[in-house]
Amino acid sequence: MQTEPVETEPSTRTGELLDRWRQDLTAWAIPDEIMAGAADSPWVLPRQVFARRADRQVATPAGPSFARAWEALDPPGEVLDVGAGAGAACLPLAERASMITAVDVEPAMLAAFAERAAALGVPHGVVAGRWPQAAAEAPVADVVTCHHVLYNVAELEPFVAELVRHARRRVVVEVTARHPLTSLNPLWLRFHDLRRPEAPTADDLLAILAALGLRPEHERWLRPAEPEHGDFADLVDVTRRRLCLPPERSEEVAAALLESGVRPGQPPDLGSSGRELVTIWFSPT
Repeated sequence: MQTEPVETEPSTRTGELLDRWRQDLTAWAIPDEIMAGAADSPWVLPRQVFARRADRQVATPAGPSFARAWEALDPPGEVLDVGAGAGAACLPLAERASMITAVDVEPAMLAAFAERAAALGVPHGVVAGRWPQAAAEAPVADVVTCHHVLYNVAELEPFVAELVRHARRRVVVEVTARHPLTSLNPLWLRFHDLRRPEAPTADDLLAILAALGLRPEHERWLRPAEPEHGDFADLVDVTRRRLCLPPERSEEVAAALLESGVRPGQPPDLGSSGRELVTIWFSPT
């Protein structure tokens, strides 16, 4: 006797996707025994990388993420940038922005954003805090941007819901096609004999957004590898700390980076430079 397959209720399917996303991100936790031996925090925030990226994007705006936000600002309107860093996502929009508000947990990043916004002569404001907890302090805007943040968000549904609530016209998200730290996986295996996760991916994110009823559109593209660290020594130091290795192993890290093909004269940020990116955009309605 054959039975008909049972269809999964949409809400159940959404819950399963959200649970898997949460579990995949949890799997990125560094084992306690490795953390215990770390001389520095592995959760490095390379502020100079964010600053250089913002300056480059302001000087020569380009890419699908910029284009999707730019076209939504016709007529000009307000911009809200969640996880703004130094403003790489929002400041290139200054010519069409009547107001730009940046949200970030790092005061130094907000200061870097405000300095650049003032130099461009665009009205601006800042909200210090973590989204979505800080959403109540943020204004509604015509366009909401959120670049390279969602792989840090385990509880995706409330985060995205507040992005939607704060957008009048469009939300524009940029992520790497794969989790940005996968670029370090060969080094984790080399130095710690530890196999790191591969998930989640941008495809998982797109499936969740669709399950939430947002009808996301997307475009895959490649950002060329660019020199984002001040010099090769900066890249070595950031990589060493991310791998929970002591300073005395810096030469080994440098050798491993050179073997992987990194060019010392153009040290990229291993998280996103030269990687396949995905621009995702959707209407709040």
